[in-house]
Amino acid sequence: MGGKCPIESTLSLINGKWKLLILKELSQGAVRYGKLGAAIPAVSAKVLTQQLRELEEDGLIVRTVYAEVPPRVEYSLSDMGTSIFSVFKELRRWGLEDDGLVRGECSFCGQCIPVHGREKGD
Repeated sequence: MGGKCPIESTLSLINGKWKLLILKELSQGAVRYGKLGAAIPAVSAKVLTQQLRELEEDGLIVRTVYAEVPPRVEYSLSDMGTSIFSVFKELRRWGLEDDGLVRGECSFCGQCIPVHGREKGD
């Protein structure tokens, strides 16, 4: 039994205080660093940069640098990053279930599912 638990592997990819929020912001398309920082104002620049690097190293996001003056950098979901939204859809479904203790509500913001990965009925 030398293999790593698949749940543990998945959680290690998205483990980090801000990674889920970063992925959610990127679900709507490519975003520049400044816009990400503005969308998640509680995260420091240092931590945002660190979390973006980790997500890129793990293959969940793509960093694209445009040869312009000043340089423009955009972040977007990779195919692997897009595929993780099936997990998020389940988290949303589970969070909306009435467990008697916590009643979840959904704003229907649509960010549970990336724009380019939406299915009929979502």
